[in-house]
Amino acid sequence: MASVLLLTRALTPSSSVLPGLELLSHQIKVMSPEPTALITAPACDVIFIDGRSDLPAIRGLCRFMETTGNTTPLILITTEGGLAAVNHEWGLTDVIVESSSPAEIEARIRLAVGRQQQEFAAVATGEIRAGELSIDEDSYSAKLRGRTLDLTFKEFELLKFLAQHPGRVFSREHLLQEVWGYDYFGGTRTVDVHVRRLRAKLGPENESLIGTVRNVGYRYVSAPVSNRETHEVLA
Repeated sequence: MASVLLLTRALTPSSSVLPGLELLSHQIKVMSPEPTALITAPACDVIFIDGRSDLPAIRGLCRFMETTGNTTPLILITTEGGLAAVNHEWGLTDVIVESSSPAEIEARIRLAVGRQQQEFAAVATGEIRAGELSIDEDSYSAKLRGRTLDLTFKEFELLKFLAQHPGRVFSREHLLQEVWGYDYFGGTRTVDVHVRRLRAKLGPENESLIGTVRNVGYRYVSAPVSNRETHEVLA
């Protein structure tokens, strides 16, 4: 049995927002989706957020939760039409439609909680896994499909940081601060140079693991895409 936090403004929460959830044996706590209220939110295994309406506001709340360092799995409840608006930038673990059956809801909760437990276990052992990439923080080594990558310290740190947040886009300025530090006086061009070197060491078939989001920055992609879909680094 999991502890579930449901964020919604509905007057009859469980039965109207996600009826199938009401039929399961999980402990359900209901709160209003207000940023200030989340400060006192109880600990839970998974968070469901009601996104059946006012998607722009809900997207903003999801992004806010991501910036506060929330590590609890976050599942968006939406309509069939709302699915078209959701993407990786929301910072969601999963998305589910309001008409989902109890069996599907149970499966998504189980998978979300299981993934989080795996991540915690990996952190405890000093290992980071992102797709077929394995990073050992203790030995400062990285392997891709069993092949050890010959990386410099900064290349390792850059790859590690991106792999720790798969799918999330970081600007060059953000990466410069996180990897090189606030007291580094070099320009953002340094990030571009290291990304080029990393892609070269990953190899042609894996260079797209580090994706470029035009006019924004870089992100780690869990599975490589074809070279035809890979954007060149911006000058």
